[in-house]
Amino acid sequence: MATEERAAPLRLGSTAPNFQAETTKGSIDFHEFIGDGWAVLFSHPEDYTPVCTTELGAFAKLEPEFTKRGVKLIGLSANTIESHGGWIKDIDEISGSNLNFPIIGDKERKVAYLYDMLDYQDTTNVDSKGIAFTIRSVFIIDPKKTIRLILSYPASTGRNTAEVLRVVDSLQTGDKHRVTTPINWVPGDDVIVHPSVKNEEAKTLFPDFRIVKPYLRFTPLPKEKTSAA
Repeated sequence: MATEERAAPLRLGSTAPNFQAETTKGSIDFHEFIGDGWAVLFSHPEDYTPVCTTELGAFAKLEPEFTKRGVKLIGLSANTIESHGGWIKDIDEISGSNLNFPIIGDKERKVAYLYDMLDYQDTTNVDSKGIAFTIRSVFIIDPKKTIRLILSYPASTGRNTAEVLRVVDSLQTGDKHRVTTPINWVPGDDVIVHPSVKNEEAKTLFPDFRIVKPYLRFTPLPKEKTSAA
């Protein structure tokens, strides 16, 4: 159950609201669940539905990559824990996955209201009582419990799990190296020196940086130093 009502719309930079909830892995306090790492909280409209089945299977198969980055996955829909448990068997069978991350049972939509995950656009995206299902929301949350990414997809459109992972890589790279990432960036590509880093400092931080325009400076990332064996 949520411990607070959402007082204002969530924005990038907002503190992720805390809540207690039942999941397929037991009871959690969300902030305690995140701990000192990162988290991806994502919702789906309904168990035992086609697009959602493909999505959860894809997240499950990519979970080891998120784990390498210190990121925990946690799903949510307005279904019961029992429903989730049965559906996970279908997901693993169809996708060849082994779904281990928790899925929140939010039948009363407490967390969905807290995170504004309900569908106000598609009037057909409702349950048998006419109550709106959750949409396909994604929140990336950092160790300070700050929301760093918000994505909302319509019920008809499946997400791209690789893109969620790419954004995690971008955020973690930027936090570590004081850089930003250009269009279509993937790990290994050159990055952009952050505007707050002046050229003199950039020479020390990024010896191979190049100036394309005064406001656009590219650099390869410094190679990680490895200790001698």
